[in-house]
Amino acid sequence: GVTRLLLTRIPFFKEIIVSSFSCDSCSWSNTEIQSAGRIQEQGVRYTLAVTSRQDMNREVVKTDCATARIPELDFEIPAFSQKGVLTTIEGIIDRAVAGLEQDQPLRRATDEEVAGKIDEFIGKLRQLKEVNSPFTFIIDDPSGNSFVENPHAPRRDDALVVTHYRRTPQQAAVLGLEGEEVDAKPPEAAEDLRDEVLQFNTNCPECNAPASTNMKVVQIPHFKEVIIMATNCDSCGHRTNEVKSGGAIEPQGTRITLQITDPSDMTRDILKSETCSVEIPELEFELGMGALGGKFTTLEGLLKDIRDLVERNPFTLGDSSVPSRTGKLQEFIGKLQEVNGKTKAHFIMDDPAGNSYLQNVYAPEEDPELKVERYERTFQQNEDLGLNDMKTEGYEPEGASGR
Repeated sequence: GVTRLLLTRIPFFKEIIVSSFSCDSCSWSNTEIQSAGRIQEQGVRYTLAVTSRQDMNREVVKTDCATARIPELDFEIPAFSQKGVLTTIEGIIDRAVAGLEQDQPLRRATDEEVAGKIDEFIGKLRQLKEVNSPFTFIIDDPSGNSFVENPHAPRRDDALVVTHYRRTPQQAAVLGLEGEEVDAKPPEAAEDLRDEVLQFNTNCPECNAPASTNMKVVQIPHFKEVIIMATNCDSCGHRTNEVKSGGAIEPQGTRITLQITDPSDMTRDILKSETCSVEIPELEFELGMGALGGKFTTLEGLLKDIRDLVERNPFTLGDSSVPSRTGKLQEFIGKLQEVNGKTKAHFIMDDPAGNSYLQNVYAPEEDPELKVERYERTFQQNEDLGLNDMKTEGYEPEGASGR
């Protein structure tokens, strides 16, 4: 016979290898799948509430080390009992039925009672395909390479729950992995969040319709962790994103000065916290603390946001503007657009909390165009950050120590 191999990518999942064998003599054919990637850092569990016939057509990638279960029938397909397969939920039930029917003629001849019970169970499996009543389909894969289709992707599927978990030492041993021992120190919860996109319900700030906010912890090289939050509204299409510092307030403030000398400087990554102010001395421009909120973008993107902030203000360039002020602001916007590396200028970020960042393209070496200064905060800056009244030692009530 002939075996054909195809490397393909499943949308919103990963690459897999599909192998198909066919025999011209007896017309027998078989299809298997293998993961084209490595074993994932965490295992995965998909829990799907099947409520309609359309759910039976969802694509499923089931690796050979995955376990499939239907709790309502107390039915389980153990790991390594089948080859990896790319099929549908209906196809997995059909394969289970075919496997149970395979030895039924022999069972009927040797043990008619057992054969009758299996026939009864096969009937229950076939009734599941009609979805006369809802049931739960669960795939548990310690390798993290199985998959159940989300037909609403990239939006969330309310019927599908995806859970990532850390493998037990026994599961790691079954997969042939080394370095995961029984007495290994469990990782901290913060480390688990680095690879997770957390989602929680909220309301759209524009139309107040129910929406969802995604939150992700990101490690910025040569800096620290930050939290990126993004909200998308399906009703009005509004999108917003915000960046929060993932660490504590630094002991000292930070003043970052970049001399823009080349167009490539506009592509530098910038983390501007909500406590950071921005200044461009050549334009006599200063953006105060709190304006634009937290941003994780490029220098070009931040300058564009500043330009939009000025243009969209009705009191500066709208119907409520004063003609004399409008001319000055139009002139300022023109100069701001010229700050693209061809016109030299200084870009200054002053963050008393020390949680802002400007990319050093020569890292870990020093950047000749970038200057980072650390300074002691004034009393007023500590007051603005709420640090003067913050008590971190001896705050427990006297009665607490006696308990």
